[in-house]
Amino acid sequence: MAFGSFDSKGAGGHTVSEINMVPLIDVMLVLLVIFIITAPLLAHSIRIDLPQVSATQAREDPKAIDLAIQGDGTLFWNGQPVTTESLGDRFAASAQDKPQPEIHIRADQDTRYQLLAQVMGAARRAGMGKIGFITTPQPQPAAGK
Repeated sequence: MAFGSFDSKGAGGHTVSEINMVPLIDVMLVLLVIFIITAPLLAHSIRIDLPQVSATQAREDPKAIDLAIQGDGTLFWNGQPVTTESLGDRFAASAQDKPQPEIHIRADQDTRYQLLAQVMGAARRAGMGKIGFITTPQPQPAAGK
């Protein structure tokens, strides 16, 4: 608010009794913009009562078939010896389970690829969808040597 100067050398020597409105208008416009931005955020909130559940979620762990193949061609189904002829029937029976089990193939380093391809083909023909390989990582060399 300006009332003029204190010295009498000014124009006319009288005080100005007008209120400066520019800062008040600036504050009002800032508040208006703030309310315009925040008003829609407050108006669109909807209160709903969600149902309360006390039970925990049931979770089924998928079954896995451990199929080991030795270098001489011997097959093991979950640790039990099995022949290549009965392997297709076992795959077909397991393919009907819900959820379908995963096949984990552990093959010896000396296993012939032909036998491995026959096992994978029998699993695919039976309708098995999840086939994976289990390997052993190579040991890392010691640091600094």
